Amino acid sequence: MLRMHQAAVTALVVTVLAAPAAAQNVTQVEIQRLQENIFQAGTDVSQLRSRDASRAATLQTELDDLRDEVVYLKVKLRKERSLARTEYADVRDRIEDLRTRARDDRYNTAAAPAPAAVPSSPRSTATPSTANGTGTAANRGALEIPAGTEIDVRLSNVLSSGTAQVEDRFEGTTLVDVNVNGRAAIPAGSVMRGVVTAVEPATRTNRTARMTVSFDQVTVNGRAYPMRGTVTQAIEGEGIKGETARIGTGAGVGAIIGGILGGFKGALAGILIGGGGTIAATEGKEVELPQGSVLRVRVDSPIQITNAR
Repeated sequence: MLRMHQAAVTALVVTVLAAPAAAQNVTQVEIQRLQENIFQAGTDVSQLRSRDASRAATLQTELDDLRDEVVYLKVKLRKERSLARTEYADVRDRIEDLRTRARDDRYNTAAAPAPAAVPSSPRSTATPSTANGTGTAANRGALEIPAGTEIDVRLSNVLSSGTAQVEDRFEGTTLVDVNVNGRAAIPAGSVMRGVVTAVEPATRTNRTARMTVSFDQVTVNGRAYPMRGTVTQAIEGEGIKGETARIGTGAGVGAIIGGILGGFKGALAGILIGGGGTIAATEGKEVELPQGSVLRVRVDSPIQITNAR
């Protein structure tokens, strides 16, 4: 009887000691929340770009690193089925700190009021270059979209790592005007052309399908312009819900998400995007980007638009 009592006490102690450790495990829901925070941080940095482009560029670099760390945490949790809460908390706190610095101008040494312009989505507003007169009426209507500008593009095609081939072309349309100096350098509904640059379909031995896509051309008012754009986010949506007229009227991000994109749920489930625009599946399936999905594209080099209206 004494031995049974001692065994029961020992089991109780082990259970009590193990409970805090189990409570430290991070869940998939919490990792998804990190992905949502990364998405919101991208919006914060985009808004900062119109006030302080230099500071935004610095924070964008930090954001890219944090995005990769979230990818690492999700893969680690999936493979090892456990993740220390300290690792999760560190990344979570750094994301929140970045968001605070992006939103609070006290952190921005070069912060200045944004120039008067036609209201537009923060992620699609570009700051005109003045080094050579680009973006002014004196330069024959030419406008420059600077590197770092982010454009939201709705896919016109279905993209799948199971069927895509390297060098396959696809298209999407811009959701809102990209404004420079109060003028629509890239009007909403402009066609952007993408290309598949690498693809690894899922196999029995390769459980992580990957696909890398980039954008190399945008057509404005019937004229094609070369560009280099990297995908940084993939957003779930059911497409346009009969409100096309609002797309180019400078509706804010909240209106775009809440009213125009049907079924908006944040980042597409089951995929992660790493550096260089590589999209990886997280559930051992193919990378699937349905028609109507929205890709956030970061402009990697300035785009010169000569026939903007």
